[in-house]
Amino acid sequence: MTGRKSEKIDGSIEALNSFQITAATAGMDKASKAVLHNIEVIATILKNAVPEYRDYSKKEIMEFIDRDSFRDDMEVSPGRTNTEFKGDSTEYIALGEKTANFDYVFSARNPRLSEGKVAIKLHFDLEPQRDYRPGYPIEKRAYYYLARMLSSQFSVDTEDTDYGFLEKCCGIWICRDRVPQNERYTISLYEIANTHNIGRCVPIRDNYDLMTLVVIRLGEKVYNGDEEDEGYELFDFLNLIMYPHNKDFIRNMSKYIDFSDNEELWKEANTMSGLGQSILEEGIEQGISKFIELCQEFGVPKEETLRKVISKFSVSEEVGLQSLNKYWKTEE
Repeated sequence: MTGRKSEKIDGSIEALNSFQITAATAGMDKASKAVLHNIEVIATILKNAVPEYRDYSKKEIMEFIDRDSFRDDMEVSPGRTNTEFKGDSTEYIALGEKTANFDYVFSARNPRLSEGKVAIKLHFDLEPQRDYRPGYPIEKRAYYYLARMLSSQFSVDTEDTDYGFLEKCCGIWICRDRVPQNERYTISLYEIANTHNIGRCVPIRDNYDLMTLVVIRLGEKVYNGDEEDEGYELFDFLNLIMYPHNKDFIRNMSKYIDFSDNEELWKEANTMSGLGQSILEEGIEQGISKFIELCQEFGVPKEETLRKVISKFSVSEEVGLQSLNKYWKTEE
């Protein structure tokens, strides 16, 4: 979680659409939580919050994630959790128990334990929370969820149950509001640890390292950390997506998720903006004007926009610079 220059990853149309849908929301409703379902967002969180992925690039992490494993309707209740995962008979449902759902569950390849085609998975519970102080310690609820998630890997305990097949579970809780001043912009990592042994005994960590909890605390609409601060990238990134978006959202997001090289996205943007028709009816200059406007909207840096203008419109660097100086909108 050290401060370092961010690695950009290419953004998909799905990610951009979810950002646009949540732009005007107050945050933490169903629509805004959907932003966390994007694989680019999850890869950024895992890279910065989960030790197993710290030494891997975001692009590699995106490949580790099982895209078919996402669920937002899995129940936490005992019995229900088991039948939800395994599709077994509902006879194991605990009648009369209050129903609660995990916000998002998914799985990803555990790079520390997987070898070749043998994939050992990490099971994740991603929980965005508006209230850090709901009347009970967040950690206790989080560990209850993790215990349910771990037990759900077996539908029922029998004489043939092989506990060696249990895979690690990780809960990531992102708390936004009502965070005490002295706890804002902090991250706590909780793990199962072997704390004491008598005699010559060295337990194998992989045999008991089955639950990890990460609690991330935000607290302000504007994060003013320094780029060299530990955890800066994660705090800055989460502040962008967990609070209502400002007018520079796409430009700020481009530090982490870059939409400027997505050809499919540019084709759609060109169509929606009437760029091709502008070039046809009003000439190259009008087309360049609209193209520069699109670049700014997608957060493309000025130097990169110049390169794209020269390439797309086959103009000289001098003409490109003149157009850029003429149509690039500066902040007032």
